[in-house]
Amino acid sequence: MKYAAVKTLLPANWAEGVLEKLNRKLRWEADEAAKADFIPYTTENGCWKPTAIDWWTNGFWGAQLWQMHLLTGDGFYRDAAVRAEDMMDAALRDFKKLHHDVGFMWLIQSGVRHAVERNADSFDRTLFAANMLAGRFNPSGFIRAWNGEDQQGWAIIDCMMNLPLLCWASRQTGDPRFELIARRHADTAMRHFVRPDGSCNHIVVFDPLNGAYLDNPAGQGYASGSCWSRGQAWALYGFTLMYLNTGDEAYLNTAKKTADYFIAHLTPDGVPDCDFRQPADRVVKDNAAGAIAACGLMELNAIAPDPAYARAAAEMLTVMDSVCADWSHDEPGILKLCTERYGRGEHIRMNYADYFLIEAVGKLQGQRVLAWRPDVRRP
Repeated sequence: MKYAAVKTLLPANWAEGVLEKLNRKLRWEADEAAKADFIPYTTENGCWKPTAIDWWTNGFWGAQLWQMHLLTGDGFYRDAAVRAEDMMDAALRDFKKLHHDVGFMWLIQSGVRHAVERNADSFDRTLFAANMLAGRFNPSGFIRAWNGEDQQGWAIIDCMMNLPLLCWASRQTGDPRFELIARRHADTAMRHFVRPDGSCNHIVVFDPLNGAYLDNPAGQGYASGSCWSRGQAWALYGFTLMYLNTGDEAYLNTAKKTADYFIAHLTPDGVPDCDFRQPADRVVKDNAAGAIAACGLMELNAIAPDPAYARAAAEMLTVMDSVCADWSHDEPGILKLCTERYGRGEHIRMNYADYFLIEAVGKLQGQRVLAWRPDVRRP
């Protein structure tokens, strides 16, 4: 088993026990979500909080459901996932509001459905999303992040996790342009986002006409020049996935570099700080960063084994279950202590944190469909 090094460090039958709790919680959550006309993201006053249909996290809800279907074989989850996917067609129809996070929104749910069921509509949705992402590429070497009038040259580290959508599109169509765009953006990220010590910028602003570096604003971290832990996790996992998709050793080496920095700055409680350079007198945590990093470290350790990777992944997963999870039916959402950004949305629940916990359990249970590369079955 490619994740055996992590599994041996967890309590006996950890994954099996967590899967049972996930099944109980997610069935209840899906029943609650069926009563709503929006996609669940976070909570307010103990209930799902309404979100716009074009919100960037919406794909993680359907992705959770597909992972649970693949892990349990229960058609209940499949049907709930299809409902969510159909709802998101409204976002495709109003595509001008969409931005670079279309990989988050469609690859990990529609791409998975196509891989499992060969559904033609799901294929079209995923390929449409890939074309939208490719259309955001600036020939100077980066993918534009957001749509603001003054943000034509803005790129963010999160986009590393959207690049697998482009690699998927090249495999599916035989057209190398998609993967070439992914490589160009990843190469730019290695030069301008990843610092010599392995820490990462969240945002880099380029001149949209010539690609020259202009600035690196604080973004969702504490300050410019700090290290937002979730961005660090996006880099860790994103460069690992780029290596899986391309075999380029430069991406693997960058994944190791960012992983080493992440692990070196974990606190003894096993829950990452929101920013690894935040003030010591104001503690803000982010379990989402831990869940993303745990999944990335599991994949990285399977490629380039390192005891430190396995230990860190196992430590964070153990703490998520034993300290930071709400397995009750009192409130939707599982992982607590998740943070949108330093100074806003602190210590809340977020659907993508739960998604990555489910993905980690799936890895340990031998789940063969990796949502970020759904068309390539794992042995």
